[in-house]
Amino acid sequence: MPDAYLTISEETEYLLKEKGSKFFAYCFKVNNEQEVQARLHALKKTHHSARHHCYAYRFGKSGEQFRSNDDGEPNHSAGDPILRQLTGRELTDTLVVVVRYFGGTKLGVGGLIQAYGGAAEGALELAGIKEVDCMVRAEVSFSYAQMSEVMRVLKSHELDMESHRFEVTCALSVLIPQRISQKVLEELVEIPFIQVKHQAL
Repeated sequence: MPDAYLTISEETEYLLKEKGSKFFAYCFKVNNEQEVQARLHALKKTHHSARHHCYAYRFGKSGEQFRSNDDGEPNHSAGDPILRQLTGRELTDTLVVVVRYFGGTKLGVGGLIQAYGGAAEGALELAGIKEVDCMVRAEVSFSYAQMSEVMRVLKSHELDMESHRFEVTCALSVLIPQRISQKVLEELVEIPFIQVKHQAL
């Protein structure tokens, strides 16, 4: 599992014009197919008179889930060039949709590849790229007597609690960056009478 991944910094819109046709490109942050379909549904309502709503997405920490769709354009002339813009930047958790309004002049397959890829590129340039840490969630159970030792470990790594319950028996949840998770977990389990469960997110 990678320690971090790349995604867009913000959602954007970009317009490319080519021989009368208009290509509206949109970048969105997505985590699953349901979010993809919701974004597509909203854009089809906004651009209800457009002939094509072509798109590509990647999600999963390594971009292992991906898809492209030509939506009626010639095979591989729209979705694939959009997807290449995502893979070339190693972006994940990202959807790019390019909506085309036909301007009366056919562009040919080569022209379509250039236009769809160019529109996607323009939107992604505006969106920018950020690195996001992969995280591990740890659920920690301990007695009140171990409180200071647990807090010392969290403070030394500048970790904030996600949730907590401090009573006779205490419990807390903490998110730990993948890159330091092994060290933090080792320090926690060294504390006597403590229970630690963890899972990668």
